[in-house]
Order: sequence, then C-alpha cells, then structure tokens
Amino acid sequence: ARLRGVRVPERLVPLAIDEFPAFFVAAACAEGETLVTGAEELRVKESDRIASMARGLEALGVRHEVRPDGLRIEGGPLRGGTIDSRGDHRVAMAFAVASLRADGPIEILDTANVATSFPGFAALAGSVGLRIEERA
Repeated sequence: ARLRGVRVPERLVPLAIDEFPAFFVAAACAEGETLVTGAEELRVKESDRIASMARGLEALGVRHEVRPDGLRIEGGPLRGGTIDSRGDHRVAMAFAVASLRADGPIEILDTANVATSFPGFAALAGSVGLRIEERA
C-alpha cells in the first residue's frame, strides 16, 4: 500500500525509540509530511540518530528539517548515495532497506556493528531482494 505521512504522537515515541531509523526511511518513502517530536533520546543512542539519519536522508535527496527532538520529513523519491552510519547498526540497516526504493545504489560506511547486533542481516536482506555487497 502507499504510505502517507503522519504526525507521531509524543506519547507513543518511547514505545518505538529503537525503530525510528527504519521509520524515518519509511517516512521518506511516504506521500506528504511526517513529523516526529519528543524523541530527544535518539540523540544519545549508539550515535546521535537524529543527526545520523538527517545526514543520510540529505545524501539521498530527501527534504527534511532537523529539530532538537526529532525530524520533519517530506516524502518523495530517493536517489542513491553514500551514507556514513557512524558505526550505528540501526542506521546502517535502515539505509540498507532504503536501497529497495532508491533510484541508484546506496553505499553504507562503517557497518561492522551490524554483524554483532544482527548476525544474519545480510542473508535475510538478500532473501527479500536486497543486493548487499560487503567490502573489506
């Protein structure tokens, strides 16, 4: 189904704090605007996930606005590009999923932590159509 932008109620943010990198990618693929506020905890995870996701979205041509406690994202097409995951496994995996919708390849840097947190990610991702090439 087509995705539509939403405003996430702040009371729901703590229930899905670790899922927001993937959610931000979905928001980038949605029609319209998505707004997440009240998610300042994302600033103190394995990386500053708000900043890491914003830099990655920018690299893929996604219009967005960084907020102190979240992001506003305008959905639209994704282009290919290079993403620095800053060693954050959830950021890396989220942008791997984004490659399903991007109009070009996405290169993701600093991904070693993915193998630690989700050892079978590359195989599972491959089984649903992602082409992941690991480089030394």
